Amino acid sequence: MNENFDAARLTLLLSELRLPATKQIWASFAEQSDKEGWPAARLLTVIAENELAERDRRRIERHLAEAKLLPGKTLDNFDFNTVPMVSKAQVMALCAGDEWLRNGANVLLLGPPGGGKSHLSSAIGLALLEKGWRVLFARTSDLVQRLQVARRELALEAALTRLDHFDVLILDDLAYVSKDQAESSALFELISTRYERRSMIITSPAG
Repeated sequence: MNENFDAARLTLLLSELRLPATKQIWASFAEQSDKEGWPAARLLTVIAENELAERDRRRIERHLAEAKLLPGKTLDNFDFNTVPMVSKAQVMALCAGDEWLRNGANVLLLGPPGGGKSHLSSAIGLALLEKGWRVLFARTSDLVQRLQVARRELALEAALTRLDHFDVLILDDLAYVSKDQAESSALFELISTRYERRSMIITSPAG
């Protein structure tokens, strides 16, 4: 009776503490602990590690959903042999992330259409996301059009602020933005607000 009461009470407490992973798995770990004679510290460590791992998994899922990366485009299936001018070592250094992102540095990928720029930029974005950085992938023309709509609705500043939440903004196909003044102005405002603060990866045809 007391054991059932304690189990029910613990479930309620874990809900109050917002520990969903622990709430789901604690009984299994407790049973294993009883069978194997774990000390209390080991049981608590295993439970805490599981909770942190689940939080990381859920965070990556949320960030992946908002990132809009190209599906299936990873570094594992990018053929570096087809673009020998791209240094795999440099790409892997970019994926390590920390220093250039903290400095708000940018990456420019130039090359002919079909050369894998979009694939590579999205794959780098995925690698950075998995390291904990927030990433957004967007076709430049689509994003600029959304910013123009925001400007007409007097909400451009709010739109730029939302984009500022992303550590890395991937602007795909920069050259395909219309050259009219309104689009150029929206693009300039976007780039200027991020300059030396938030990083961008920009792809564009060479020439």
